[in-house]
Formats: sequence, C-alpha cells, structure tokens
Amino acid sequence: MKNNKLRQSSLKIMANLVLLLGNFAYFLIFAVINGVLGFICAMGVTIFGSIGIAKYLGENISLSYELIISLTIICGVLRGLLRYIEQYSNHYIAFKLLAILRDKIFSALRILAPAKLEGKQKGGIIAMVTSDIETLEVFYAHTLSPIMICIFVSLGIIIYVGLVSSWYLSLCAIISYLIIGILLPLISSSKMKNIGVNYRQEFSSFNAYYMDSIKGVKEIVLHNGMDRRTSQVNKRSDSLLKETKKLKHFTSIFSSLTELIISLTIIITLTTGILLTVNNILSIGKMIMGVVAIFGSFGPVIAISNLPGNLTQTLASGDRVLKLLNEKPVVQEITDKNNFNFNSLEITDLKFGYENNNLIINNLNLKAKKGEIICILGESGCGKSTLLKLLLRFYKKNSGTIKYNNLDIEDINTSSLLDNVTMVSQNTYLFDDTIENNLKIAKQDATMDEIITACKKASIHDFIISLENGYQTKVGTFIDNVSQGEKQRLGLARAFLKDSPVILLDEPTSNVDSINEGIILKSLVQQKKDKCIILVFHRESAIAISDHCYRFENGKLIEFTK
Repeated sequence: MKNNKLRQSSLKIMANLVLLLGNFAYFLIFAVINGVLGFICAMGVTIFGSIGIAKYLGENISLSYELIISLTIICGVLRGLLRYIEQYSNHYIAFKLLAILRDKIFSALRILAPAKLEGKQKGGIIAMVTSDIETLEVFYAHTLSPIMICIFVSLGIIIYVGLVSSWYLSLCAIISYLIIGILLPLISSSKMKNIGVNYRQEFSSFNAYYMDSIKGVKEIVLHNGMDRRTSQVNKRSDSLLKETKKLKHFTSIFSSLTELIISLTIIITLTTGILLTVNNILSIGKMIMGVVAIFGSFGPVIAISNLPGNLTQTLASGDRVLKLLNEKPVVQEITDKNNFNFNSLEITDLKFGYENNNLIINNLNLKAKKGEIICILGESGCGKSTLLKLLLRFYKKNSGTIKYNNLDIEDINTSSLLDNVTMVSQNTYLFDDTIENNLKIAKQDATMDEIITACKKASIHDFIISLENGYQTKVGTFIDNVSQGEKQRLGLARAFLKDSPVILLDEPTSNVDSINEGIILKSLVQQKKDKCIILVFHRESAIAISDHCYRFENGKLIEFTK
C-alpha cells in the first residue's frame, strides 16, 4: 500500500510537471520524432549489416550490396544529425522552461511574501530557485522524450523481428524490455524515492546552514565559535555525504542488474535463435537478422532503466517547486476595488492571532489622522510589530475593522494601500548594489537632489559622502561596510524618499546613537504636517515628539499622557 501511494505520488508529480510544458509540447513531439528516427538509424547500421551477411549466406534478399552499404552509411550519418536535433530540442525545452519556472517562483514568492516567508530558511529558498530548478532539467531534457522514444522503438523492433525473423525471438525481446524498462524502474523508484527526498532535504538544510555561517562569520569569530561552527558544518556535510552514498549505492545496484539482464537476454536470444536454426524452423540468415536487431535495440530501454537514479532527486525537487507554486498566500492581492488618498485611520475592536496561537491583539482600538505622530510603547513580543503588519494587510485580521478614510482595508486595492503606507522594519535589507540604487527601490525615478534630501533627514548623508565612492558605494549582504545603525538609517531614508502620507516605524532608532536619534526625531516632526506617523518603540525617547502615546498591554492600546 505504501509503495502504491509513493508510485501515485510520483506519477502525480510527473503529470503536473508535464502540464507546465504548455506550447512546448510541440517541441517535445518534434524531439521524439527525431529521437525515434535517430535510434532507427543507429539500429539500421547493424540491421543493414546483418542483412548483408544474410544475403551472403544465401538468403533471398532483393537489395544489392551497393545499396546495403549505401543505406548503412546513410544511417550512420543521419544518426548523428538526428541525435543532435533531438538533444537540441530537448534542451531548448528544458532551459526555456527553467527560465519560465524561475520567473513563476519569483512571482509566487512575491505573492506569498511577507507572511508565508517569515520563518522560512533563506538558504532553502535559494536552493529551490537554483539547484531544484536545475535538477528539473533532467526531467524535461532526459526523461520525457526517452520514455516515448523507448515505447516507439521497442514496438518497432518487436514487429520487425517478428516479421523478418521469428516471433519467438520477439518474445525474448518483449520479456527483456518489460523487465528492464518497466519492472526494474518501478522497483528502483520505490526503493530510492525516500532516499531522493532525504537527499534534497539534506542538501537544502546544508545549503541554508552553510550560507548562514558565511553571513555570520564575523559574530562566530568574535565569540570564539569557529571550532564549534566548523564541527557542525562538517557534521552536516557528513550527513549529506551519507545520503549521497545511499543514492549512489542503489543506483549502482540497479545499473548492474540492468547489465546482467541484458547479458542474459543476449544469451537466451542467441540460444533460441540457434535452436530454431538447428530445428530448421529458421534459416541462419534470418536468425542473424533477428538476433543482431535485438542486440542493438537496448539503448532506449537502458535510458529508461537508468532514470530512477536521477529521477528520485528530480521528483523531490519537482515536488518542492510545485508545492511552492500551488501554495496559497495568507491574503490575496486586491485589484478591483477602491483607491484612496489618506486622511484618517480608524481601528475598531481589532482581534488577531497567528495560526494555532492565542490572540495577541484583542479588541484593540485606535484613531489617527494627518498631522499626528502616534507613539506605541510595549515590551518585546507583545504584538506591536504585528499591528503594523496588519495596517499593511500582510495578514488577515480575525475580526474587527481597519479603515482608511472610512474604507475598510478589505475594500482597498493593494497597490493603493502600499502607495499610501510605508513601513520601516527593525532589520533593513540592502541589495547587492550601490547605495543610490538601494534607495531608489522606494522611488525609481528619484533625482539625486531628492535622494540627498531624504538621506539628510535620516542623518545618513554625511556618512555616505565620507565613503570613497559616495552614493555609488556598493553595499549588500556579503559586503560588510555599513553598520546595523547605518542600515537602519538607510531604511529611514527610503521611507523619506517614498514620501507616503502614512509612515510606520518599527523601532527606527534601536541601533542608532542618541545624537543621530535626535536628528531623526526632529526630521519626523518636520514631516508631520502632511503625514500620519506611527512609531513603535521600546524606549521612551519618542514620547516628547508624539501627539498621542499608547502602551501595548494585553493585546490592547492604553493611552497615557506625557
């Protein structure tokens, strides 16, 4: 029963991967036709050779030696050309589809973000976009057409041998084809399925851990943890190697079994042919024609027999990719409702809790409008950051209402909401690019004057111009030339550059010294006239600039006076 479920699961994954072909199915048919013709030409070399031998031994064959030699040469030449066309077509399909799949995955990640991606290992996602997608090349370039080529070529050989030689020899071919092309792959895939899945999981886990180690190497060295970390990397590497060895072990066993069955088939076929000749059922010429045709026909079924070794990994990768593509976002993008220009915000009896958790926001109420700075204080983990995410509709509330300009957040187009509301999180991400281009993420057509003004407001301009290349300085994940505080101020500069009417700031100065914090808070006061600014803080330094102050307690906001 377990094997049946695994088989059904594998077939379902393969079927779903085939559906992704779309219009590329025509290229697949073209590849299969060329592949079948190529194998026919390959076997034609030996078949015409055996026909020549049979003619020499006295068989009544109408073809002249000149024609037989010419056809043999033509088959040899065409084999190379047709093989090239088949492989080119298969890889054209594969690499075009891989490019499309990468685009689909990025689109899926965009839709799932940020709610569904919180807590996911970035290394695992990178492994999916890179190695998992690359592994699917095996399916599209080396699986689909070989299966179909095997079916057509095997049927052709069975019929040919039956007609020109003996159906007894055809029966030998049928039995060996079924064992090599169907029975062995089924047994092998059932045995190796879990190994392939485990290998991909180990690979993804190792990739994530190794990448995390590289990113955090400075902290590891500072805390004298290099030996421990290296030990863990080696341990995980050994675990990955163990799964690799398991995979190679089973692959070699089934490869050896395939070779053994082919050898036995050759012996049985040859013995059968000799017996038929000795008993005058079959002439020696026809026996040679049939036996030689079978001997040269194992290429397509060997290709199928060898598939499970790579296919187990491919299906594991395909399963991961398909699950991501089919995963539903926490909230759907709204495109057909209302746009708005912010004037006011009202939250009424808001309730929210993460999956399988208690409510962390319980009957929360808040009112805010343009020209106000709202300060929310609270302990770490009490739900302050979650409230800001709900204001951007990253999650779906359990109950209550969030209204902008008296419009429920569920009735506002997502693009309009994101145009009106900007959030600066505690951890600013910098792309591997220049500072200028990193800032332009907030506003693609920003002028240099606008960028400099935004950076001055965030108290980061002086630092940037102190760098050798100024705003053209490269920053990023693996370029350690900016501190956490400087990253945070660059995040603030993005918010000032975007210039949205609502600015949500989640601990915007947690990594900033008191002097720069004062400059930033002063900038916020200067911005307040045309904006609504909501500050989430641990410390109480923002109270002085706030119009309304709240403490986040027991899932509610409790207002207090300065």
